[in-house]
Amino acid sequence: MGAVRTTARRRRAVPWLVLGLWIAVLAIASPFASKLADVQRDRAIDYLPASADSTQVAKIQDRLPGGEATELVVVYHRDGGLTAADKATAADQLDRIASAHRLTAEPRGIPSQDGTTLMYPVASTEPGQDEKARDELVNSVRDIAHGDGGLGVDVGGAGALATDASEVYNSLDGPLLYTTAGVVALLLILIYRSPFLWLVPLAVAGLADYLSMGVAYGLNQGFGTSVSGQSSGIMTILVFGAGTDYALLLVSRYREELRRIERPYDAMVAALKGCGPAVLASSGTVAAGLLCLLAADLNSSRGMGPLGTVGVLCALVAMLTLLPALLVLLGRRVFWPLVPRYGSTPKARRSLFTAMGSSAGRRPLTVLAGGAVLLGTLALGVLNLPGSLKQEDSFTSKPDAVAAMETLAEAYPERGTQPISVITPQDRAAGTLAAVRGTRGVDSAREGRTADGWTEISVLAAAPPQSAGETATIEALRDKLDGSYVGGPSAQQIDLKDTNARDRLVVVPIVLLSVLLILVALLRSLVAPLILVAAVVAVWGAALGIGGLVFEPVFGFEGTDPGLGLLSFVFLVALGVDYGIFLMHRMREESLKGAEPASAALTALRTTGGVIASAGLVLAATFAVLTNMPMVQLVELGFVIAVGVLLDTFLVRTYLVTSASVALGRRVWWPGRLSREPDGPRPSVPPKEPEPVAVSVS
Repeated sequence: MGAVRTTARRRRAVPWLVLGLWIAVLAIASPFASKLADVQRDRAIDYLPASADSTQVAKIQDRLPGGEATELVVVYHRDGGLTAADKATAADQLDRIASAHRLTAEPRGIPSQDGTTLMYPVASTEPGQDEKARDELVNSVRDIAHGDGGLGVDVGGAGALATDASEVYNSLDGPLLYTTAGVVALLLILIYRSPFLWLVPLAVAGLADYLSMGVAYGLNQGFGTSVSGQSSGIMTILVFGAGTDYALLLVSRYREELRRIERPYDAMVAALKGCGPAVLASSGTVAAGLLCLLAADLNSSRGMGPLGTVGVLCALVAMLTLLPALLVLLGRRVFWPLVPRYGSTPKARRSLFTAMGSSAGRRPLTVLAGGAVLLGTLALGVLNLPGSLKQEDSFTSKPDAVAAMETLAEAYPERGTQPISVITPQDRAAGTLAAVRGTRGVDSAREGRTADGWTEISVLAAAPPQSAGETATIEALRDKLDGSYVGGPSAQQIDLKDTNARDRLVVVPIVLLSVLLILVALLRSLVAPLILVAAVVAVWGAALGIGGLVFEPVFGFEGTDPGLGLLSFVFLVALGVDYGIFLMHRMREESLKGAEPASAALTALRTTGGVIASAGLVLAATFAVLTNMPMVQLVELGFVIAVGVLLDTFLVRTYLVTSASVALGRRVWWPGRLSREPDGPRPSVPPKEPEPVAVSVS
């Protein structure tokens, strides 16, 4: 009797204890989570390569008098030509700007040859490194510089672009969170067919997201981990996407155990034992893949690795502790109206995945070859990807800074309008200035600030910004000026492109090797992990190829973000292997029970197909939320990952991995012991029909 009472008390106490611990943890994390926005940085230096010339320029400029300069271009334009009154208005407004703010030099107007446009380059050290002060400066200049009566006035330049981008990123947090939560809620209602159950995993995911914000702030303070608008947004997506996936697996197994076990507490313990190892392995694989981004030289990519890992691990902890506690406390009634009664059996229905598995099992080689040809054909779309994304093309709508750059490009087609910054040792400033002026492609150059042993030289190229001519000029300056650094907005774009190419060569092999080793350890095989890795790489190529077919022709994007290839690869490989683990782990489990290879593969598909499909739909939908954001790089990343997850869920896992496993038979487990024929007859285990999980796929 004593043991029974102890067990009963534990059943009652453990869920409440877990709930109390979570309340305490969230109370501790709350002050830190609210400060994450304060440490979010979206300056160029927070995205630039750590070792690039442009990064060194930005760092040295921080140490010059006044700190980093905010460079703007005030553009006055009238279609029929500027009048004398227009020029007087421009001069008066620039005088007011100079009086209101500390400028590095007196503004000098540069007229266009056709007389329609007048540009005033303006630079101020007033904000320094303070992003808020920079935004205040830009908005103040925009308030002063305004036109009327047909005179158009726009404020552009690197500083204005940074302010417009910062406003976009700062506006993402609320809409991104609400849209993601709304999409997940809708899908969970359709999957669970319950007016109450969907609230539990959604609320737990929200609390996990809040916890991840506190942990991310701690990483920033303790280790200097960079936090940007992009990385914090991706972290939220991962918390809701991965967390909901884990919840779907746990709830599905818990529902199954409730039919077999009377007490909810005992049923939850059995469910955790059943699906816990697969969830832990899958989350570990995702975390390992994301942490490989630490090998990237690009600051933005390297910072995204730890934040993404934090999101996945917080979601994991929440779904394996808080979610079970809440479900046990709420009991069976949370499943209403489809309550899993003790001793009942689910309604037998022929699953969609039964039909899919049967077709893959009948002609495995044909299915495998057809799928490989389809993925290979889709991957050819990569050849149609547009070139590198320019700064002015980074927005889905046109802010003031982009309008200014377009006006400048039209009015000054053969002239540089964006400064190139050269930082040279102070004792060599005169010689460097002469060398700069003698470089082919340089229109003008003048010496600027000097301090701490360094001198700044501002250069204007003869060619327009981010053109082939300006790129050649920047490369010529770097080749010619030994011991000096060449930076500025256009140089930063060159460094971003080059560093992303370098990072792909370094990070991609590390990700593949890390994931492969984890799969080998989990599945006790070499062939099965190679199949899964090859499958996710094929999915990545096909998804990127589909992007090439729609980005420019359908979406009208003028370029592709240089980091799209690397980030989409890391996310699709890490997240795609998740579903492979669920499928192969169940296949191995069936094989250990004595099932023949073909039977084990088809049973694994039937028993996990509904859960994987539901999880894939949720994960794809959460990343698809990014396609509604106002930044082209976020739209492209969200689109490629969402399409890749859908391909992986409904084509690769369902048909290709299953057909490959059927075709290979026992060899799929080579060189493990399951690859060898049994010594004697093994009992046949009849496949168990699963309980449908998602109404859309069952």
